[in-house]
Amino acid sequence: MPTPKRIVVCGFQHETNTFAPTQADLLAFEYGGGWPGLVRGDALFAAIAGTNIPAAGFVDAAQRAGHTLLPTLWCAASPSAHVAEAAFEQIAGEILAGIEAALPVDAVYLDLHGAMVTTHFDDGEGELLRRVRALVGDAVPVVASLDLHANVTAQMLASADALVAYRTYPHVDMSRTGQRAFGLLEKRWSSGRRAALAVRRLPFLIPICWQCTDMQPAAGLYALLAEIEAKVSADLSFATGFPAADFAECSPVIWAYGEDSALAEAAVDILARGANESEAEFAGTLYSPDDAVRYAIEQNRTGRRPIIIADGQDNPGAGANSDTTGMLRALIRQDVQGAAIGLMVDPQAAEAIHRRRAGETIRLALGGHSGVDGDAPYEDEFLIEALSDGKVEATGPYYAGFRLDVGPAACLRRGGVRIVVASFKVQMADQALFRLVGIEPTEQAMLVVKSAVHFRADFAPMAAEIIVCAAPGPMPMRLEQLPWSKLPIGMRLGAKGQPFELGRTAVAAA
Repeated sequence: MPTPKRIVVCGFQHETNTFAPTQADLLAFEYGGGWPGLVRGDALFAAIAGTNIPAAGFVDAAQRAGHTLLPTLWCAASPSAHVAEAAFEQIAGEILAGIEAALPVDAVYLDLHGAMVTTHFDDGEGELLRRVRALVGDAVPVVASLDLHANVTAQMLASADALVAYRTYPHVDMSRTGQRAFGLLEKRWSSGRRAALAVRRLPFLIPICWQCTDMQPAAGLYALLAEIEAKVSADLSFATGFPAADFAECSPVIWAYGEDSALAEAAVDILARGANESEAEFAGTLYSPDDAVRYAIEQNRTGRRPIIIADGQDNPGAGANSDTTGMLRALIRQDVQGAAIGLMVDPQAAEAIHRRRAGETIRLALGGHSGVDGDAPYEDEFLIEALSDGKVEATGPYYAGFRLDVGPAACLRRGGVRIVVASFKVQMADQALFRLVGIEPTEQAMLVVKSAVHFRADFAPMAAEIIVCAAPGPMPMRLEQLPWSKLPIGMRLGAKGQPFELGRTAVAAA
């Protein structure tokens, strides 16, 4: 039996929306925002065991192979604006200190997102990987798993022996991606050298609501990726990118590792050609809040229910605060019956509600505290239907294995509209987040979810139809609305969208 190898395991995940209202400090990583809070040393194994997290898949595969794992820390924070310098330096410093203390080692594995921007580095992961490489030297393999929304940089690719990205959005293959990372590490050990690398950067940004791999063209492109791998001795990844990070390497990227350069180049050429030919298909219908509600009402009248409306521009999974009121106002304005919306994250409102009892009424200025253009708190009188401590076991495939905590929570009712109010940000990607305050989602005529795509993993099977609205929020689905300044000149803002030009004024938000 081969001698067990010593592998350092660590994780540092953040998806940065440089246009979002709130930065990520150390407390954000200690809380976790739906993921496990910051854990150190052996506590890492218990925190991620059995979860849909890349590190969990890597750990399982490496332990089955009999290797010795040396955990440093693992952390993630809810997507937001930039990671604060102090938080980055504290966490990166602990990771580097843990690796140094473990030396000599046979490999380092990092569970990263790939779209981290800090207040002092545009490329957070590239800087972390650069420091890891400088510490361990060129002979020690360094591998990392990445999110499908990674903005993969030249520094990241140069510093790592292998990077591998998720292949599903909703991300139901995160743990499997960790397993693939271990497979790439085994190949690196077996060959004794780095694989040949080929890279293609696409010339257009893709709004996240149209990156879903359950829909075309992404579904076809990831099927093509698998076909290429089956025919060619290459390991392919396609990161469709996170299109809200204003820096020069924000874009979709395709890369491949092969036994030689010709194989890797051939693999990326085929997939890049398919992606470029599919550019125009990365688009769809965006409804205004009132048009979305009117359409859903019409469908309800024919017996189609529930209609699910994605409030994707206020998606906390893309850096929003999950508190804008555009869709809430539209539901109430049109006197919708049998509707529910969540999560409305407003810790001050939740605290005030919890000073009352279920069955009482309360007047609140709810949500709208993020300073988003076109948004404001919604002031009205609400019936308190239910109170909750906000702790619930996830039941859907995206948050598989997690116990979620949204803090003090409640169900408010205004007419026929129920509102899930929470204290902490978590993307509405699991039906349990409605049920925790007594709302049964399958019995509603209409559901509004503050999510762009991840909710589909749990909600699509029970939905009569899913539509996407463009209510005010910090993650526009029309990318020309963002005030870009650092993109490469000519980068297209969306499928066949306008090319980026310096000095162009952002189009007013919907």
